[in-house]
Amino acid sequence: MWAEVASFLLRPTFFMLVALVVTFLVTRYVTHMIRSGRGPFRDNTVGGMHIHHEVYGIFLLLSAGALEFAYRPDPPGVQVLATLFGIGAALTLDEFALWLHLDDVYWGPEGRRSVDAVLLAVIVGGLMLVEAAPWDVDASDGATVVGVTLGVNLLFIVVALFKGRIVLGVVGFLVPLLAFVAALRLARPRSPWARRFYRPGSRRRARSERRFPAGRNHWWDPLVNMFAGRPALPGPAAVPPVQPAGSDAAARERADDAR
Repeated sequence: MWAEVASFLLRPTFFMLVALVVTFLVTRYVTHMIRSGRGPFRDNTVGGMHIHHEVYGIFLLLSAGALEFAYRPDPPGVQVLATLFGIGAALTLDEFALWLHLDDVYWGPEGRRSVDAVLLAVIVGGLMLVEAAPWDVDASDGATVVGVTLGVNLLFIVVALFKGRIVLGVVGFLVPLLAFVAALRLARPRSPWARRFYRPGSRRRARSERRFPAGRNHWWDPLVNMFAGRPALPGPAAVPPVQPAGSDAAARERADDAR
């Protein structure tokens, strides 16, 4: 039993996943401290240019991947590279929203996508750790059966993604049943599938909008709020100040109304 536990803990995937989670938590703690102006932490700038931490993550990912492909090290080298890869992945995914918007939206509403990306990476990493085999097909069934099975599974994944079921679609690479379920379920109203197949005023469009109203909370939003902060609520509409009856502004308003 202890040998099996030790073997599990020495898996490179375990080192990668732990490094990803720990680095993400530390990074969010440091960025919160920088934002609040507490502690010794400051933004890293070179020549007046802010260097985002995803830059370091990209270099770590490239270095770890290149060293693994080039040297295929034995333990403990492979665990070291897996740790570096997990650190790089966390630093890079923590600014995932910057990839999409090409803007510093880290603390904006769009920045919440970065936390979504990290949480999704943790789920996928956990499935890889327990060796969930993608498209577990028995090769003895023949090349035709294997090809058809993989093609059908891939079709379910694509449909799930186009329906806006991103989490189930991505996890469906490792657990095909989830992609199948997502492909059969209702599409989100702002997804490409809904824009193409759910006509305005149709029953499906109405069902989709009732099921996914604007501003609807995702089941893991409380977890995202812990790292990205609560989304800002729209403020009350500004009310123009009332001008005194004898003021010039009030006179101009009366003249405009008369015209």
